Amino acid sequence: MKTKEIEKNYMFSNSNIRKLFVPLIIEQILTVFVGMVDSMMISTCGEAAVSGVSLVDTVNVLIVNIFTALATGGAVITGQLLGMKRKKDAQHSADQVMLFTTAIAVIIMIILYAIRNFILGTVFGSIDDDVEGYANTYFMIVSAAVPFIGIYNAAAALFRAQVNSRISMNVSLIMNAVNIAGNALLIYGFKMGVAGAAIPTLVSRILAAVIMLVKLSNPDLKVSISKPFCFKPDFSMIRRILRIGVPNALENSMFQLGKILTISIVTTFGTMHITAHAVFNTVANFQIIPGMAVGQGILTVVSQCVGANDFKQAHYYVKKLFKILYGAAISFNIIIVLLMPVITRGYNLSPETTDLTNHIIWYHTICACTFWSFSFALPNALRAANDVMFPMIVSAFSMWVFRVGASFVIAKGLNMGAFGVWIAMTIDWLVRGIFFVFRYRHTILKRITHPKDAVTADL
Repeated sequence: MKTKEIEKNYMFSNSNIRKLFVPLIIEQILTVFVGMVDSMMISTCGEAAVSGVSLVDTVNVLIVNIFTALATGGAVITGQLLGMKRKKDAQHSADQVMLFTTAIAVIIMIILYAIRNFILGTVFGSIDDDVEGYANTYFMIVSAAVPFIGIYNAAAALFRAQVNSRISMNVSLIMNAVNIAGNALLIYGFKMGVAGAAIPTLVSRILAAVIMLVKLSNPDLKVSISKPFCFKPDFSMIRRILRIGVPNALENSMFQLGKILTISIVTTFGTMHITAHAVFNTVANFQIIPGMAVGQGILTVVSQCVGANDFKQAHYYVKKLFKILYGAAISFNIIIVLLMPVITRGYNLSPETTDLTNHIIWYHTICACTFWSFSFALPNALRAANDVMFPMIVSAFSMWVFRVGASFVIAKGLNMGAFGVWIAMTIDWLVRGIFFVFRYRHTILKRITHPKDAVTADL
């Protein structure tokens, strides 16, 4: 049977896949591009300002990843319920995702303010006074956005679960436009420095959360939140969501904690290494945009296939999406390498910092085009099939042993600085990727031929 004839009987047409993934890629580009523009604007305040903001942004990324992971639990459950044609239960799961995520977000915001001095003074290690001052200003303002980050991520995940990523893309466009315009006004117009970058970030996230809530309350959607909203927690449904979300959140949290710990190593080498690390972090996010987008889409597609108990379709789409991923990743990385001279000039870096940044970028490009996807996109297929503990355990082991442990050996022991941290990080990718490929064979492929022996748990 020809491929087109096969796809007629499958859940997602090529048109469905395009509608899901094109907005996801555009949204990722917008997010990373605005991050780059932010840091370029801040660079007018000096390298110390770039360093201070980048340190706080590692905490922000940790927060975003926690909410993305928790929302993933809700998206997987909602997607599986949709695959089972249980629309009413899917609607109920949406209410519980929003309720639980918002409550957790408020608690995390309070904790962040309570431990601010510990984060700035201890976790980030030895940093210059001016870097710490900039970091403190930025931290105090952007931490207020945490509840709105939670709401936005939960709503975006629920839209993706119903194969609707265009709405979050449009809202992201509005949010990022407000952010850039606000930065230009406050940094260049009112000369507010780091505070001028932080305030628009807070305002844009509040605006995005409000718009997403309004959009998600539309009763014409496959899945929407109830009106009036149900504030009564359903602990049975929450446990289902947490069964997927908590291991994923712990995994992402440990991963970001590992990044923060490795940054504390980079800070010991001085402002040049901190700045190179910060600039490259932004560029590196561009290089993995295809993988991030396809990874999110895999959750949507595979969770619905699992809900329909069709693992043959799940495997078919994983193979198809990985082909798309690698084609897009190679294209993105070629463009980024060609643009690197322009990008580094935009940051007003010293020649030494530019040199170090370029070395890291070339190395990362090779790794991003080879085994990154098996480390971060493939495990989403496992999570969509309810196999969440294995990715968490492997990621924790690999992160502590190879990312953190090897960073001390390579960066400090071999005196390779920020470049050594990135070498250790890619070793971590390779190790976890190998484990996930073998696990995929037992989670998805084995379910096709030996349903009773598979490791997945039914919903």
